[in-house]
Amino acid sequence: MTRDRIRRKNKGTDRSDPDVLLDAIRSDEDGRSRGRLKIFFGMCAGVGKTYAMLQEARMLLAEGKDVAAGIVETHGRPETGALLEGLERLPLKAVSYRGRTFSEFDLDGALRRRPAVVLVDELAHANVPGSRHIKRYQDVEELLDHGIDVYTTLNVQHLESRSLTVEEITGVPVHETVPDSVLDRAADIELVDIAPSELLKRFSDGKIYAPESAAAALRNFFRRGNVTALREMALRATAQQVNRHLTRYKAGRKIGETWKSGERLLVAVGPSPFSTQLIAWTRRMAATMNAEWMALNVETQVRLTVQQAAQLTANLHLARELGAEVAVVRAEDTVEGIVQTALANNITQIVVGKTEEGRLRTWLKGGSLVERLVRYSGNIDIYVVRGDVIPQTTRPPRRLPRLTSGRQFGVALGAIAAVVASLFAAGSLLNYLSVAMFLLFAVTLLSLWLTMGPVLFAAALSALAWNFFFIPPRYTFHIARFEDVLVFSLYFIIAIVTGTLTSRIRINKEAVRQREARAAALYAMSRALTSADSTDAIAAIAVREIDRIFDADAAVFLNAAGLPVLHHASGFSPGAKEESVVRWVAENRKPAGRFTDTLPLSDARWMPLATGRDIYGVAGVRFRRTTVFTLDKETLLENLAGQIASALERERFNGERRRADTADASERLFKTLLNSISHEFRTPLAVISGITASLTDPGLRLGGAARDALMSEVNDAANRLNGLVENLLNMSRLESGNVRPAVEWCDVSDLFQSLKRRLQREAAGRPVAFEMAPGIPIVRIDSALTEVAVGNLVQNALRYTPPETPVRVRAAVSGSDLVITVRDEGPGLPADILPHLFKKFYRAPGSAAGGTGLGLSISRGLVEAMGGRLTAANASRGGALFTVRLPAERRSVGPEESNE
Repeated sequence: MTRDRIRRKNKGTDRSDPDVLLDAIRSDEDGRSRGRLKIFFGMCAGVGKTYAMLQEARMLLAEGKDVAAGIVETHGRPETGALLEGLERLPLKAVSYRGRTFSEFDLDGALRRRPAVVLVDELAHANVPGSRHIKRYQDVEELLDHGIDVYTTLNVQHLESRSLTVEEITGVPVHETVPDSVLDRAADIELVDIAPSELLKRFSDGKIYAPESAAAALRNFFRRGNVTALREMALRATAQQVNRHLTRYKAGRKIGETWKSGERLLVAVGPSPFSTQLIAWTRRMAATMNAEWMALNVETQVRLTVQQAAQLTANLHLARELGAEVAVVRAEDTVEGIVQTALANNITQIVVGKTEEGRLRTWLKGGSLVERLVRYSGNIDIYVVRGDVIPQTTRPPRRLPRLTSGRQFGVALGAIAAVVASLFAAGSLLNYLSVAMFLLFAVTLLSLWLTMGPVLFAAALSALAWNFFFIPPRYTFHIARFEDVLVFSLYFIIAIVTGTLTSRIRINKEAVRQREARAAALYAMSRALTSADSTDAIAAIAVREIDRIFDADAAVFLNAAGLPVLHHASGFSPGAKEESVVRWVAENRKPAGRFTDTLPLSDARWMPLATGRDIYGVAGVRFRRTTVFTLDKETLLENLAGQIASALERERFNGERRRADTADASERLFKTLLNSISHEFRTPLAVISGITASLTDPGLRLGGAARDALMSEVNDAANRLNGLVENLLNMSRLESGNVRPAVEWCDVSDLFQSLKRRLQREAAGRPVAFEMAPGIPIVRIDSALTEVAVGNLVQNALRYTPPETPVRVRAAVSGSDLVITVRDEGPGLPADILPHLFKKFYRAPGSAAGGTGLGLSISRGLVEAMGGRLTAANASRGGALFTVRLPAERRSVGPEESNE
C-alpha cells in the first residue's frame, strides 16, 4: 500500500530548513507544562490514519518511550489490529445508556496511568451521555492539560468550518464535529493521503468495509467526485496550518524578510472609487495563482468625509465578498502600515494603484507611495495597477473637507489674529523674543482641537505675523540681523513640529479611545451573556447592549419551529416588509437591509445569529438618525452577533443536556420502579396463587382450621397488594397536584384507634405504643390523609428496625400546630442518607429487601399538601425521630365529648 504523506520532523537548527519549523513552534508555544498533540489528518475513512498512528507508536515504543493505547478503532481490519500487538492497551470504561452498555475511553484511568504518550483514535467522536465530557476532543484537552502527549486521528469533514461544505458536496450531514481551534493548537499534523483511485479500489476489495456495506458506500458518500473534493479540502486545510505555523515561527524569531514558500497577495484599499478595480484585479490574479489574498486599509491622521467613509466601507465589502481576508491597521504613514502588515503576514506580492501626488508633498515624504514601497518592501514584489479613467461626471472634486476648509481654518485665523492683536497692544512691555513664546503657546493650544492642516496654517501665519509686526525692522518681512534670521527659522520649524506632534498625539488618543470603547463594548456584552441562564435573558441582554452601544433601536428574532419569531424584549416591531427581510436573512445566513447590497431600502440592518452548526435567530438595528455605517461599526456588530449566537448555542446545548439528564433520570426511575413493583407484587401474588391451587386441589383434604389459616394468608397478601396500589395512587395524585385536603373536626384519639386497626398485621407482636399529651383538643385536619402519612412512618420504623425494638407514636399541641412524632429505638439514620430520605424510590444502601421506596416520599407529599412539614432526625437518646407538624384549628373538649 503506497501513501503520499507530508511528515514534518525536527532535523536541524537552521532556521531556513522548513522541517525544523514545527519543533521550534512547539517549544515556543507549549513549553513543557502542557502535553503535545499530534493529529493524523486525512480526507475520509480508509486512507490509513489509524494505521499510520500505530506505526508511529511502535517506533516510539522501540525508542523506549512509554506508550499506551487509550482507545483504538481497528474496524475489524487485520493489518491494523496486528499493529496493536505488543502495545499496552488501557482498559475501556463501560457506560450504560438506555438499556445498552457501551465501551468508552477511560479518561480517569489514563490520568492515573500517566503514560508519556496516549493513543486516542477518532478525535471527533461524541461520548455516550453520562460521560464526563460531551466530545472526545475534550477528553484529549484534559490529557494535554495534565502534560500527557496525545496521538489522534481526524477526517477533514469533521472540522467545524468544513462540515457544511462537505454536506453540500456529498448530501450526507456531518453530526460529529471538532472546533478548528483544536487543529490550530496541534503541535504536529501529519497528512495521510492516498490517491482516490487506490482508495476506491480498497473499498471494492473489501479492505475497508464488508462487501455489502462497501457497495452502498461507493454509491453514496464515497463517489469519485466526492473523494476528490475531500482530498482537495484536506490538502488545503493542511497547507493553511503550515502557513500559520510558518507565520508564528517568523514572528517568534523576529524574522522580518518574506519567505516565498507560497504565494500570498495584498491589495491596498482606500476610499477611492479606483479601489474597486484594484480589488477585482487582485482577485483575478489570486485565482490564477491559486493563492490567498488580503485587502488592507491603513488608517492615518487624515479624516474622511461622509462620502469617502461610505466608499471605503463599500470597497472593503466588495473585497470580503470576493473572498479576501480584510484587515484595517492604524499607522502614521500609509507605506509603513502596508509594509509592516505584509511582513507580518508573509505577503509575497503587494498590489497598489497609481497615485496622483503633488511634487512638494512627494519631496517632503521622500518620494511617491510607489517609490517608497519599492524602497522599503525588501524582496516583496510590487504591482502597480492603472485604473480605468473615471468619467468627468463622476470624478471626485479636488477640495478639502468642508469642516477643515471652513470653520477650522477660520478658527485658526481668528485665534492667531486675536493673540497678535493682544501682544501688539502690549507695546513695549514685551520684547519681540517674548512675543514668540506666546505665539508658540497659541499654536500648541490650537493643535489640541484642530486637525493637521489648520495647525500648519496657524504655525505659518504666526511666524509671518511675528516677523511683520514684531521683528525689527517692523512692518516689513525683511530681517536685518542674522541672529534674528536664525531665531525666526527656528521658531517656524518649532511651531510646525510642535503643532504636528501635538495634533498626532490627539488623533492617536482618539483612535485609542475608540479601540477601548469597542473592546469595552465586547467585554460588557460577553460578561452579561455569561450570566444569562435562558434564551429570554440572552435576547433581553442583546437588545439592551446593542441599544446602548449604537444608540439605536434593536430587535431580536429567535428561531421557533424553523421560523424566526420576534422576541418580546425587542425595542421595535418590524412591519411586514421588514419581516420578509428577516426571513431572507434566516434562510441565507447573510446580512441584509440598510447599508448592504441586499434589500438596502429596509429601515434596519439585519444580522444572522449563526454559528458553524446552526442559525439561532436574527438581530436587527434601526438607527435613530442618519449615519454612516463604517467598517468599524460593521465589525463591532458582527462580533456582537457572534457572541449572541454563541450564547444561544450554549443555551441550546445546556437545554439538550438537561433533557438528556432528565431522560436518563426518568429511565433510571422507571427501571427502579419496575423492579421494585414487580418484586413487591410477585410475593403476594405467589402466595395467593399457591394457596388458591391448594384450596382447589381435589387431592388435598383440608380441615376447617387449616382452611381458615390459608384464607387469612390470602387476606394478608390481598391487603399487601391493596397497600401497594394505594401507595402508587397516592404518588400519582401528588405528582398531578390532585390532592385536596378534606378538613373536618377530628378527635386525635379516634385517629390513633384507626391507625392501630390499619397497622394490626404489621405491628403484631411488636412493642408499638400510642401516646397523647394531656388536654389535646379536637382539631380540624384531614384525618384520612394524616392516617396514611403517619401510618407510612410507623410501617417504615417497623420494617427497618429489629423485631424487639419499641416504636412510640405521640401526639401533642405546640402553638397552633398539631405535632405527631414517630420514634424508634433502633440504630438511627446515617448522616449521609438524611438529604435523600424523602426522595422517590430511594432506599438506603444495605437495607433489607422489600419495599418500593415510596412510603416516606408519599408521607412528606401528603403532609405538605395539608400545609404542614415533615422532618427526620436522630433522637438524642438513639433511634430515628420523624416529626409531623400540621396547622390545626382546635376547640376545647367538652365533658360530653371526652373519651375516657
